[in-house]
Amino acid sequence: MKKLIGLLFFLFITAAAFAQQQERPIVQFTGIVHNADSTSVIVPYVSIVNTTNQSQVYVANYKGYFSFPAHERDTIRFSCVGYASETVVIPSNVTSKSYTIQVALKPQIINLPVFKVFPWATTEEFRKDFISMKIADDDLAIAQKNLSRSSILSLQRTLPRDGSEMNGFQDFHNNVVNSHSITNPLLNPFNWGSLIKEISDGDKARAPSN
Repeated sequence: MKKLIGLLFFLFITAAAFAQQQERPIVQFTGIVHNADSTSVIVPYVSIVNTTNQSQVYVANYKGYFSFPAHERDTIRFSCVGYASETVVIPSNVTSKSYTIQVALKPQIINLPVFKVFPWATTEEFRKDFISMKIADDDLAIAQKNLSRSSILSLQRTLPRDGSEMNGFQDFHNNVVNSHSITNPLLNPFNWGSLIKEISDGDKARAPSN
């Protein structure tokens, strides 16, 4: 019998609370969310939860504006990443059917603990990668590889000749050709004077003396 009386009392209290909640007037809750440090800075896409009315969720738009129906004495929680949460209670006996407010969220800096990420799942994997790791060559090793015979021969086969190299080959060729050729002195006008002098001296040497 006591259990039945307790159950009926619980149902009566629940029905009374439900009826009381149903009797609360409905208002249009409207407002804008901005930064508490600067009212000119709008906080967009803020999450809004009516914790009194079955945790109904709303979201402010990109301009921080929101508008939705709620009851008097409802508790509304505003939250956004990087800001501290703010709670607003809609007052009773609102003169009109709408309630407008400016919500100020205070910026909040959250310092996360240091988290180190390692690419190895176990110590054995680290040891294996460390042993098989290839260390990059230093400047001396790179220079020795570039000056090796195989590297120079490979560059000689693949790289085209430049202008200065072609001029050097041409000069070398001309020197070789000229060093093995016989030049006719009569073809050089500067040698004609000496040739005529040699002929004249020879004639004087052959002339009889008195």
